[in-house]
Amino acid sequence: MDSPASDSPVHFGGDKAAYSRAKEFWAEYSAMNQVRVLKSVVDAGLDEYAAVFVPGGQAPVIDLMQDQQMGEVLRHFHNQAKPTALLCHGPIALVSALPHAREFRAALIAGDEPKAKEWAKGWQYAGYNMTIFSASEEKWVENEILHGKMYFNMPQALNAAGGNVTTGKVDFEPNVVLDRELITGQNPRSDHLVGAKLVEALDRAIKKANQAA
Repeated sequence: MDSPASDSPVHFGGDKAAYSRAKEFWAEYSAMNQVRVLKSVVDAGLDEYAAVFVPGGQAPVIDLMQDQQMGEVLRHFHNQAKPTALLCHGPIALVSALPHAREFRAALIAGDEPKAKEWAKGWQYAGYNMTIFSASEEKWVENEILHGKMYFNMPQALNAAGGNVTTGKVDFEPNVVLDRELITGQNPRSDHLVGAKLVEALDRAIKKANQAA
């Protein structure tokens, strides 16, 4: 069942027409309903994929950041320098590339940042510039929509892992950070800009491949 908090025109700037188009696209475009578990994708091989995109919501915080298959996907795209785009809460999934992602997450939840930093040594994205849903944006969502608390501060978590995290000065304004293959968007309103940057990265990759052929 769709959550009323998620299934709403509010995520389209109140544009009901855009909301309806998105709903129709989801219902009618067959690929949107051919759901696969990550393991099946990994087992079939990742070489045929040109890019990876991780959306937001709570799944990255609860599941993806400690999922072994997610980590394998991200390590593959990192090693191949293929475009890797993540939006809103999505960038926390980058933690899954750690060999000890579960331990890192457990240390964060326990409030033991020094231990988390120990588990994060050797992270592939250490030193990368990136962004994620800010603490102040999270607080608004906690109070006004979810009426619950996040397990930990996400920008602080990525900093603990070794990332160079920055967030915009104005909450819920578009903010995208690019560093090498990584494209990160701070919040839902960054979606169009993330999409545009991902298309640009794919165009560059195609041009480079054509030149090498």
